Amino acid sequence: MKPAFLSCLKGYNKETLTKDVLAGIIVGIVALPLAIAFGIASGVTPEQGIITAIVAGLIISLLGGSKVQIGGPTGAFIVIIAGIIQQYGMTGLAVATVLAGLLLIILGVFRLGTIIKFIPYPIVVGFTSGIALTIFTTQVKDLLGLTIDGSVPADFVSKWVCYARSFGSIDLWSAIVGVGSVVLIACWPLLNRIKYVGGKASALNKIPGSLVAIILMTVGVLVLKHYGLAEHVDTIGDRFRINASLPAPNVPDLSWEVVRQLFAPALTIAVLGAIESLLSATVADGVIGDRHDSNQELIAQGVANLVSPIFGGIPATGAIARTMTNINNGGRTPVSGIIHAIVLLLIFLILMPYAQYIPMACLAGVLVIVAYNMSGWRTFRQLLKNPKSDISVLLITFLLTVIFDLTVAIEVGLMLACLLCMRRMAETTQVSVLTDEIDPATEVDFEATNLEHFKIPDGCEVYEINGPFFFGIANRFEEIMGRMGSRPRVRIIRMRKVPFVDSTGMHNLQNLIQMSRQDGIHVILSGVTPKVHEVLMHNDFGKLLGEENIQPHINLALQRANEVLGEKN
Repeated sequence: MKPAFLSCLKGYNKETLTKDVLAGIIVGIVALPLAIAFGIASGVTPEQGIITAIVAGLIISLLGGSKVQIGGPTGAFIVIIAGIIQQYGMTGLAVATVLAGLLLIILGVFRLGTIIKFIPYPIVVGFTSGIALTIFTTQVKDLLGLTIDGSVPADFVSKWVCYARSFGSIDLWSAIVGVGSVVLIACWPLLNRIKYVGGKASALNKIPGSLVAIILMTVGVLVLKHYGLAEHVDTIGDRFRINASLPAPNVPDLSWEVVRQLFAPALTIAVLGAIESLLSATVADGVIGDRHDSNQELIAQGVANLVSPIFGGIPATGAIARTMTNINNGGRTPVSGIIHAIVLLLIFLILMPYAQYIPMACLAGVLVIVAYNMSGWRTFRQLLKNPKSDISVLLITFLLTVIFDLTVAIEVGLMLACLLCMRRMAETTQVSVLTDEIDPATEVDFEATNLEHFKIPDGCEVYEINGPFFFGIANRFEEIMGRMGSRPRVRIIRMRKVPFVDSTGMHNLQNLIQMSRQDGIHVILSGVTPKVHEVLMHNDFGKLLGEENIQPHINLALQRANEVLGEKN
């Protein structure tokens, strides 16, 4: 356990504290509307979204491996949480979140943080873009104030069919509030260009556009309702009963049957949380010129998700947008993340009752902007120019995320990526056959005193494997041997460029040795690297082949071949 918080306390001064406090206050204000919106969109109450930001944000800043990471609920979890609640209820969500926390802690303790970074980029972009489209789809009803009889269908296609049938029921004022919020938030950054006469930036650029939209639209709707207008614009208070108090801790039931049912959703939460948090920390490292501890960060994310549901919270992870807001406003240590959690706590205890007046259409507008920023459509378009294998992984992951769910998308996407990776590795491994002589200009493992052995003796063939000898290439090597059709008296298999050999490769090699022996062909291995040699010896190749037939380089192997040929003659 080496949290970045402890290392940052050395040399901490008043100037750094001032910057961290200011950054923490701004990030707390930015996080408020997002926490409410993410909570409601996930199918929980707005206060649960804020509690998650408070509890998880505090723990991630105290225990994390990044100096500037800001944690809390994120848009990526909306689809997963809503699906779990729909199928298993709130109790199931709490259990899945706790299990995900335990899995993240295990990943960190066993130092597997770097493995997450090997997930192919097309998969990350595919499911992120898919989640963004799904989030946008879930917000259409509130954004336009559609009147729909019964509940909205769960799957993507049925949702849009339902919307198409209900477009005639659009509420004008809800649509004005929703679309107006989108336009306001999108155009708010233009105020960053406003300068004072003295050249200083306007203070307005410190205020998040989402907060401005919520304040203006809430006041506007209240005024309109006072004059008998906008009566059909739903607010948070129309759907939720606001409770501005911290809930009592409640540990969910972790019986074996419940754990077994919820392990797959928990694994999805853990994988997505690990990817998003480490991606956010990596982006932050590039901006501040630092290097985070990925394993410590996973432990912090795990503890946060372990504790969050005990207080009624939902899954949390590192948030790229809030982390970048922290950096851009001067935050350089975890203190800013702690201040952000304290600010949210004060707002929750003092101002939460006023959240009931926020229009649902405005929150939908906030989430539409979040979905747009998540979509990464420029990156998606750029990846479509890549090799067909990457494009197929990207599109399949994207479509599975949208049409089915994220769990299926990640599983299938990873399986496809692994298969394509193995195919590429197999393509890089080459097998060549030499029957005449070896060009010394291409060799690196000859001894200068034995140059006379460059010529391959009659009755001997040399096979060279260039690349990993694993199950993807082992069968192809066997096919090449079969196609040769020749019956030399000695076969030399050069393995100087084989970095590793797996079980299938060893099995095929054993079969080749045994079949060659039945045909009266002597097999010699040449240029076996120490690592591969150790594996072969551990699998009794010394007894099967004889240690004198496993030579360190080709000239000794040719010498051994001449000895064998002489004995046979």
